[in-house]
Amino acid sequence: MSRTHDGLDSPVSRRNTRADSRILRTIGPVLVLAILLGAWQALARLRHIDQIVLPAPTDVARSLWNDRSLLTEALGRTTEIVLLGVVIAAAVGLLVAVLLHWSPAARRALEPLLVGSQAIPIPVLAPLLVIWLGFGLAPQLVLVAIVAFFPVAVASRDALAGLSPETDLVLRNLGASRVQRLRLVELRGALPGILTGLRLAVVFAVIGAVFADSSGSTATTVADPTSSAGLGRVVQDAIPQLDTARAFAAIVLLAALALLLFWSLGALERRLAPAPSPSPPLRRTSR
Repeated sequence: MSRTHDGLDSPVSRRNTRADSRILRTIGPVLVLAILLGAWQALARLRHIDQIVLPAPTDVARSLWNDRSLLTEALGRTTEIVLLGVVIAAAVGLLVAVLLHWSPAARRALEPLLVGSQAIPIPVLAPLLVIWLGFGLAPQLVLVAIVAFFPVAVASRDALAGLSPETDLVLRNLGASRVQRLRLVELRGALPGILTGLRLAVVFAVIGAVFADSSGSTATTVADPTSSAGLGRVVQDAIPQLDTARAFAAIVLLAALALLLFWSLGALERRLAPAPSPSPPLRRTSR
């Protein structure tokens, strides 16, 4: 009896298989997280470790609730900085990638500068931006944009360079201008690579926002939940106050923010850039 008659290849069977696969992908990370939290809780309680040194997960959860006004305000501020910084980095990074794609001379001149810019330590750059731009939103946005710019520019450049030269030749013969080729074919073919660069950029942007916030904002207190500071400043202020649980709570929110943005862009990538069909190839093929 064939597999089709057994119902193994039926649409219902395939949907059930995909559903089971999604469940397994969800259960795996949740199970690992539960094991890690359980081990952390046991270590903190059984070894009687002071919560100033290592707060238990229950202490962190308690801080998440007790300090929710401060943490929520700080999370909103950090999210604003990250999103605005990534938008700036995406716009500038894509423009630079197109310039590198169009001009070999620009590629030879600018690529060393792109790589060298990433060797500048963030803790050194952050206070310098505060000196140059003052306190407030401007130095924070600039720092986040600098950190997030590199993965967008490099991934977009590589994606544009990997497109099939045969397709470009056909469009040239049809009389398409350089801008038309970019808009109609190249950007669409490079979209998966561009979105991959953005997924990396949002993670780096969260890290950059922590340094930017700790250098360019005022101190935070529970009594002043309307402070303009973000989660990076909350972590920095909680340590000298010996409130390690609050610092861990802010770190948990930072990790959650990075994961949410990363997964959201992944879902957008699957929606806008489905797997390419076998014909005709838009990518450069190996010989």
